[in-house]
Amino acid sequence: MIEEPYRWVEAIANRREYIETQLATGSPIIALSCRDGILFLTFGSSRQKLFEIHDRIAMGAIGHPGDIERLRMAAIELASTEGFTRSAADVSLRRLAHYSLSPVMKTAFEQVYGPPFLARLLFAEVGEVPEEDLFLRVEYDGAIASNGGGQPTRHDFAVLSATTGSAGSMASFLEKEHRATASLSEATNIAMDAWAVGQLTVRENGAKQIPERDEITKHRDERLAQTGLELAILERNGKSAIRYRALSKDELDSLGSRYGRGI
Repeated sequence: MIEEPYRWVEAIANRREYIETQLATGSPIIALSCRDGILFLTFGSSRQKLFEIHDRIAMGAIGHPGDIERLRMAAIELASTEGFTRSAADVSLRRLAHYSLSPVMKTAFEQVYGPPFLARLLFAEVGEVPEEDLFLRVEYDGAIASNGGGQPTRHDFAVLSATTGSAGSMASFLEKEHRATASLSEATNIAMDAWAVGQLTVRENGAKQIPERDEITKHRDERLAQTGLELAILERNGKSAIRYRALSKDELDSLGSRYGRGI
């Protein structure tokens, strides 16, 4: 009997290590407040990583495609049910995360005889002004981190990465470089640099020091030449109820022209 709690703790530790290993190659995702709304950005063209959830809510995710899809559909179903039984204005990101996704992911993680969710999720809800923007990160074990909620510092951005060290380096970079008053083009440039910081930190085994500017620019441009960008925006002042919009090829080319190439 005495050994049982220890075995459970050991199993949980092994499970956490396994999940971290599976997520180690995930491409970072950045969400930034800007004048036009909330920008989501990541690199890669193999599969979609940014998704619309409801009128003012979007999600980015890294992990196993099947698990991401299951969680995405769960989020959409809850948001649709809330919107139908109450109203679209009553659909809340906090309720979505705290009362639906987090408990499901926590239960799956702690039931050691069943499969956990191999996924990290990043949600954003656009407000009428940048100060009202909400970001929530939901971990594979159900833990939730937010840009507000009583924390000592409120950030106008959120990041998702393969490791905590990489996410910390990206956050430190954005604290210095990003402002919620940035234009869409400026926010795209900053988000691309933050992505490069995250990738370089993972490659250097979690080094906490932010890379030099030349190294950031070189790595970003190399990846731009090899793969594409996935960008979406939650528009702050859109005319329709649905604010999510994937940026078009023309818009991407326009944003990319400042780097000497199309995106």
